[in-house]
Amino acid sequence: MEAKAQSRQKFILMSHRKLRRVVNEIRGKNAIEAVHILRFMPYFASNVVLKNLQAAISNAQQKYGDLASPERLYVSAVMVDEGPAYKRFRPRAQGRIYKIEKPTAHLTLEVKVRAKES
Repeated sequence: MEAKAQSRQKFILMSHRKLRRVVNEIRGKNAIEAVHILRFMPYFASNVVLKNLQAAISNAQQKYGDLASPERLYVSAVMVDEGPAYKRFRPRAQGRIYKIEKPTAHLTLEVKVRAKES
């Protein structure tokens, strides 16, 4: 039996590049090890990913009970997609405007239960 749980967050007000450099560090790692890595990373993006990882772990425990203890879970898939950019304008000298784009990102994080080694 394969047990997996997912956590999604859309329209995060952050560049997808900033999220990807954090996400690449935890892909394939044990869930507890990934939490420790994210807790001590110096980036703001690590807080966003940490919240989603904890939500995915909680979803797995709620769905599968004792089968999905945090020691047996691992990060199986993490995807960061580019979202739409919010476009804003800033007035400048002599009636000109400068365009400001605020990028967004979508984060999908999936955890699975590691098969027992026999």
